[in-house]
Amino acid sequence: MTAITEVDAQKFIALLSERLRNVEQIQPPEWAVFAKTGAHKERPPTQENWWWVRSASLLRTIALNPQLGVSKFRKRYGGRKNRGHKPEHKVRASGAVIRKALQQLEAAGFVTTEKGKGRKLTSKGQSLLSSVAKDVK
Repeated sequence: MTAITEVDAQKFIALLSERLRNVEQIQPPEWAVFAKTGAHKERPPTQENWWWVRSASLLRTIALNPQLGVSKFRKRYGGRKNRGHKPEHKVRASGAVIRKALQQLEAAGFVTTEKGKGRKLTSKGQSLLSSVAKDVK
C-alpha cells in the first residue's frame, strides 16, 4: 500500500481532482464563477477546474492533518494582501469557498465532522486517497 506522503503532492492533487470531477456531489456552485478565493487575490481563479483542485487539496490536507476546521483552513490558504504603498498584511482565505467544498466532500462521504473537533477522513475517503496514491506511484 502506498501512502500519500510517498508521492508528489502536485501529481497527487491533479489526479485526485480528476477523480473528484466525476463525483456527482462535488460541483462548483453558480457563484463560484465570480468568487475570489480570498481577500488577498485581485481576481477570481482562471483555471476551469479550480473548484475540484481546491477540494482535492482540502481532502489531502485533512488526510495529513486530521481534525482541522474551517478557521484553520482559512489561515492555511490565506496570503499576503497588497495594500498599495502601505506594508502588506496576511489575510485569511474565503471561508465560503472552503466551507462549501468541505460540505460537498461530506455529502459525498469522504469526510465526516466531529462536533468541536473539525473534519476527519472516512474509510471511503481513505480508500480513494490510497487508490490515487497507488496510481500516482
